[in-house]
Amino acid sequence: MSNPVVSKQPGASSYGTNVQTGAWSSGLCSCFNDMSICCLGFLCPLTLGCYTAHKYGEGCCLGILPGGMTAMRTHMRLTYGIQGTILNDALLTCCCGGLEVCRMAREIRSRNGEV
Repeated sequence: MSNPVVSKQPGASSYGTNVQTGAWSSGLCSCFNDMSICCLGFLCPLTLGCYTAHKYGEGCCLGILPGGMTAMRTHMRLTYGIQGTILNDALLTCCCGGLEVCRMAREIRSRNGEV
């Protein structure tokens, strides 16, 4: 008996691709591109974190859990094929939390065609 030959490789999963060639649709300091997200992010960042997690398809609590925004940013980056590292994700969400959650919310709105 002979062994079967694999002629087709498995395709990409629903989580995106490991090829990271893209970039975020807006910059970290581009808050004024969407004033509603900007205002919510700076007046009540926890609410924006919950909104972002919900719009991304995660539980609302992920937006307020320690490390939750870092995990969501990493998953979002990998799903959308955006360049970066986990260390970069952690540093940006810890040091620039308000700005980063605004950018993540803008990214989701942009990807969903809500802009």
